[in-house]
Amino acid sequence: MTRYPSLLRIAPLLGETTSSLICRIACRYGMEAKVLRACWKWRNYPPGHEGGCARADAEVLLNAAGRRRLAGLCGVEEGVLARALPSWGEGDAKLRAEDDDPVGLWRVGGAVAGPVAFGCRLCTARRTGQGLRAVRDVPRWERVCGRHGRWLLDADANQPLEHLDLRGLPEVVAAQRRWASVSRRAVRAGAEPERVFALARAVVARWWEQAYGWERETVWPQRLHLVAGGGAGGDLERWRIVGRDAVVFPEVVAVADALLNPAMAELVWADSGAGRPRALPADGLFCRQLGERLGRGWLGQLAATDRGGPLIAWMGSVIRRRRGVGGPPGYDNDPWWLRQEHQAATMAGQLRVLGKEKKAPGSGTRWRAAVPAEQRAQISSLVDGAQEQLIQLRGAQAGSSADVAQHLLRILSHSAALIDKALQHTVVAAVNAGVPPQDVARWAKLPPGPLADALEAYQEASDETRRGLPRAA
Repeated sequence: MTRYPSLLRIAPLLGETTSSLICRIACRYGMEAKVLRACWKWRNYPPGHEGGCARADAEVLLNAAGRRRLAGLCGVEEGVLARALPSWGEGDAKLRAEDDDPVGLWRVGGAVAGPVAFGCRLCTARRTGQGLRAVRDVPRWERVCGRHGRWLLDADANQPLEHLDLRGLPEVVAAQRRWASVSRRAVRAGAEPERVFALARAVVARWWEQAYGWERETVWPQRLHLVAGGGAGGDLERWRIVGRDAVVFPEVVAVADALLNPAMAELVWADSGAGRPRALPADGLFCRQLGERLGRGWLGQLAATDRGGPLIAWMGSVIRRRRGVGGPPGYDNDPWWLRQEHQAATMAGQLRVLGKEKKAPGSGTRWRAAVPAEQRAQISSLVDGAQEQLIQLRGAQAGSSADVAQHLLRILSHSAALIDKALQHTVVAAVNAGVPPQDVARWAKLPPGPLADALEAYQEASDETRRGLPRAA
């Protein structure tokens, strides 16, 4: 086997992807990365984005011979590389062990280890002497570079930024320090910190989408404009996607801390009626206290009425565990189990959707552009509430025939009322967005009468709101 003696010692960064290290080695030797990659035989092609752009989060799996060659090229012992590179031992299961030639296999970074992010170039320069781009496996709760005041962005999105400037947001930097104690509390409570963080992030990300029309929310817009360099107005939708995780990070840590607090769980139990079950109230103690913890006293009622979201699901799990119902241990009784539909959308996924919408302005883009965010949030809340009511039907099959029938009919009636309201709001939104009323009536299977009534009711309510009059009961 041909050996490649190292002329330089190029140490890996902790959590760095193998692909990133190969690129840095090539740069130190003054050659292109594709030239250096010829030292390995490749089983497939590097992953790319739509349009042919190379993915920054590409990862490499190497067989034993390939790892030895990498160690020789960078002049570092294999043991050091094994401790630093998350993908170091993954190639054994993917590549034939009997291969004597160095072989490599391309993968997407997030599929090999955890989510990958860009490294801080200033920190890389401080450690290696060169301010090169590096890509590392970094948990979302460690994205703050406290030394240089930067938020490290996901590397899986096809966008040019590597970091956001946090020098005007000390609360975001402080939140990362606070997370260390929250993580220890999670371990003491028998919960996995990454699952606690994922749930809290999903809760706050849902609020972030709804907050588009919250007039009383002033903190997040200020932070967003700061991370956008002083003005996000010119491309607000893109900045809301790129800046979301950095902007809401303090609230994510605060929510995680609250959900781990036994006293907060006791408030959930009290809101549920404890030994005398009742529906969760809109002004419950738990959500009210949660809003106070976040410095937003008005948020409690909004959170309590957001049916079908991850926060209500967590509350339901807490209540079921206290009552000792819900079947054998599993996701239904696990407060930290996060449903797939509740998971926070990734930056990469949101940017892809936004790009497709801009390319096809006649499709989904016009809905977000033409329909006010508050109205979209109302429609989503109504649909989620109806869904939550219908899910409750699964456990409503015990008791006498009269009791079961009464319970089923009440839930079905309430769900139907929510769907009717959602239909009315959607009809109005579509017409106001410029869709011909006759098309809306045909799609919704509504005769002209109800459609006209819905529009008239909405216009009257809007006029009253503009004049500052109280809404009719």
